[in-house]
Amino acid sequence: MTLGLVASACGGGDRPSSRADTTGAAGASESAGGAALTGAGATFPNPIYTKWFDAYAKQTGVRINYQSIGSGGGIRQFTEGTVDFGATDGPMNDEQIKAVNGNVLHVPTVLGAVVVTYNLPEVSGAPLRFDGATLADVFLGRITKWNDTRLAALNPGAKLPAKDIIVVHRSDGSGTSFIFTDYLAKVSPTWKEKVGSATSVQWPIGLGGKGNEGVTQQVKQSDGAIGYVELIYAISNDLPYGDVKNAAGEFIRPSLKSVSAAAAERLPEDTDFRVSITNAKPADAYPISSFTWLLVQPQPRDPAKGEELRKFIGWMLQPEAQRMAADLHYAPLPVPVIELVQQRLAAK
Repeated sequence: MTLGLVASACGGGDRPSSRADTTGAAGASESAGGAALTGAGATFPNPIYTKWFDAYAKQTGVRINYQSIGSGGGIRQFTEGTVDFGATDGPMNDEQIKAVNGNVLHVPTVLGAVVVTYNLPEVSGAPLRFDGATLADVFLGRITKWNDTRLAALNPGAKLPAKDIIVVHRSDGSGTSFIFTDYLAKVSPTWKEKVGSATSVQWPIGLGGKGNEGVTQQVKQSDGAIGYVELIYAISNDLPYGDVKNAAGEFIRPSLKSVSAAAAERLPEDTDFRVSITNAKPADAYPISSFTWLLVQPQPRDPAKGEELRKFIGWMLQPEAQRMAADLHYAPLPVPVIELVQQRLAAK
């Protein structure tokens, strides 16, 4: 069976959690013929997936059980065939696609921001400012004190303490890491040469945390820490996050508007959606923005489950579902992207 898309698809605890298990109301499984789907992967979109899967279960009775284990784990489980769909913020590379004999579609779901978050009680008021080269040197271990002259120059009004910087990064294979390192590789030749960009890299220094949840907690508990997480994790845990200098030289606050601006450039008709929008050119674009994707099989192993997944994707692309994203600080997909996804799925 082919994973097509019907235009008239069926048709709102928002805090991050490590697992989404949407069981629906009593008797719901019978109404959907006992249908249930399993997925695993990215923690970056877990809050919106949790909300979507719960809303979809209430509307349709279809249960979608999602394990927020990181993009690397999602790609692995999708490849091994132990889940009905995967989820990732770092698209599969050509070798990984070959491992599944090309039987994969990257379906964009929403746009999000990776933010630079920190634990620095001495600094209050306006958020700190960062640029790419300075961030790269912090995560390379070249800048080790908060009152370093380069950080001070970016933040002339802030009273930065003479305190050690504690770097926190992901310990697991992570699409959030892919987005962050993809950005650093674009703005720092040294980072590109010494570390590169991937879902898992050899971090020069720092403490590891599992998932966006783990990094959030490490930063929250470590005085002087700096890390990177999806925006909702910083907001939900009352952690400050910085403005970042973009390709146009502007310091940009992560927001729905600035993330959407990063995706303003129209994708080519033949895109496979594995596109990077970090360090985008628009003057109002937040530079550490990205799509996040579901990994689905055009030729599903289980036709019945493939049909249920097709229906969910159709529902997810509708305005009602996309509007839910804004409540959790994700940017909805641009309409041209939705149209391209619908065309691509319908053609499969």
